[in-house]
Amino acid sequence: MAVSPRIAIDAMGGDMGPAVMIAGMARARRKDRSLHFEVYGDEGVIGPEMAKHQPLADAVAIHHTTDAIHASEKPSQAIRRAKTTSMGLAINAVKEGHADAALSGGNTGALMAMSKLALRTMPGIDRPALAALLPTLGATDCVMLDLGANTECDAQNLVQFAVMGSAYSRTVLGIAKPRVKLLNIGTEELKGTDELKEAAALLRDADYLPLKFEGFTEGDRLSRGDLDVVVTDGFSGNIALKTAEGTARFVTDLLRRAFTSSLRSKAGFALSKPALNLLKVHLDPNNHNGAVFLGLNGLVVKSHGGANYKGVANAIGVAASMVRNDITRKIGDDLDNFRAHAFNGEAAE
Repeated sequence: MAVSPRIAIDAMGGDMGPAVMIAGMARARRKDRSLHFEVYGDEGVIGPEMAKHQPLADAVAIHHTTDAIHASEKPSQAIRRAKTTSMGLAINAVKEGHADAALSGGNTGALMAMSKLALRTMPGIDRPALAALLPTLGATDCVMLDLGANTECDAQNLVQFAVMGSAYSRTVLGIAKPRVKLLNIGTEELKGTDELKEAAALLRDADYLPLKFEGFTEGDRLSRGDLDVVVTDGFSGNIALKTAEGTARFVTDLLRRAFTSSLRSKAGFALSKPALNLLKVHLDPNNHNGAVFLGLNGLVVKSHGGANYKGVANAIGVAASMVRNDITRKIGDDLDNFRAHAFNGEAAE
């Protein structure tokens, strides 16, 4: 377990490029002086940004490349340039042991494709999944996966996602036995696809795992705080995530419009400002930034392309937490446990 996490940064990824990535690194380093970074990108652009942030003076090694993955680039095209692009080099740093985790705000499809090719999936994992934290009304956030890496999933995939999501919840949120539910169109056992029903049956029997399976949940319950991990396929998960983000923006924009509609409303805004600021913090996606590719032989974190420097710092914090808590080993142990028990040993075949 690394005491001083070393994070490989794709400085050219994200909507705003090196300026935001470097500022995010500086913010993360101010909070955690043990962090070190391997930064990949155009040194001519990175250098001047580095000079603005004293906390990074003795914590960064820059690796020059002018080649970067474009936002609209197809994964098949990106893979061909994995050895020369800032994204590919950051991932390779994890593969070669030069970094404990990689972080990029760039093209998600390309990041997944290159990560899977370079790091390969863990034994017992058919497909890696993209997981992230969602804000809730409960004491902690909720882990949701898959968020877009796999549009179609069978029962075994969903069970593997549940195991990985639970390990993530234990690591990042500190929940000893996470409450796990499958996203469905209803909570009744008879509802849903055959894949969902089969996955539910397997998870109900897996009482030896460090998780508490509680059946199905519907989309309107994701933010209520009555679950710790929600599992779904990447198609439904991505739609649910984007819908939640859009709803959050809708609420904040509606409140802003309401509070500026009249003098009386503006007075009400002044009185309500502390509560509204708390709401803004809770709904700000930058405070929940940092999606993780789980199931690989190495750690890769996806920062939202539009994240600001605070969001980048948060994503770096997620990466550092996973490194320190050895999440890859925990996932492996849980998978070995499942494979040893499920189907009376048949799942290991």
